[in-house]
Amino acid sequence: MDGIAEKVSVVDGGVNNNNTANSGKFPLTAWEVAVASGVVLGFLLGLVGVYLTMPASDYGFLKLPRSLQDLQILRDNLESYTSDYTVQVLVGYCLVYVFMQTFMIPGTVFMSLLAGSLFGVIKGVALVVFTATAGASSCFFLSKIIGRPLVFSLWPDKLTFFQSQVAKRRESLLNYMLFLRVTPTLPNTFINVASPIVDIPYHTFFLATFIGLIPAAFVTVRAGIALGELQSVGDLYDFQSIATLFLIGIVTVTPTLIGNKNKNNDACDINSNVL
Repeated sequence: MDGIAEKVSVVDGGVNNNNTANSGKFPLTAWEVAVASGVVLGFLLGLVGVYLTMPASDYGFLKLPRSLQDLQILRDNLESYTSDYTVQVLVGYCLVYVFMQTFMIPGTVFMSLLAGSLFGVIKGVALVVFTATAGASSCFFLSKIIGRPLVFSLWPDKLTFFQSQVAKRRESLLNYMLFLRVTPTLPNTFINVASPIVDIPYHTFFLATFIGLIPAAFVTVRAGIALGELQSVGDLYDFQSIATLFLIGIVTVTPTLIGNKNKNNDACDINSNVL
């Protein structure tokens, strides 16, 4: 634990030093910008490939949805292509979702709604969980390569808090990460980009992401089936939905709390016997 504490203080010091040294400077080096640009180019080439295999048509409706109205227009136009060009629509959907997750672009909630509207609950949930996990993993590895200065620059205080919480829960890290994924305690975007910075192993990150995103994906995808009835994105997460997610989150950390309590009791018994 002393080593972990030292590591936390080193990271904290690193945050402060980086903030002081990089104040007013662009946080990424030329090489890091080149890496990010290469990833963007790869996604663009994939989307161009999908576009070239689609029939000649007016695709002016294709844009990232920023409102429910944009999403309904996109859904209405894509419905006619989904049955005849299922593979192209799926590949295009996956590329866009993973791209948005990789570069922390807001709006994936609309993509989840679209999955439910186009593919139904079961296929929609499977698609969203797959693409969200792939996008989070892509963000994880990209952040591992170039993300440190960016995280230090954008979220120094939040990173310090996250580092300290991870350090205290190393023995039950999967439960803690599941709790974060299920509940809105920390934004998923921040978790994706900060996890490699605080040395969370990828297998733990992957399992927590894959399992922990299922409840929220189900809520969103199911709402996408009745897309025309939604008045705002806020309608997705009513009190009942949020309470359910928190209940699931509490269940995920309960075994850890019980285990810690038993360890403390055992330690007290040992001390009593020694005395």
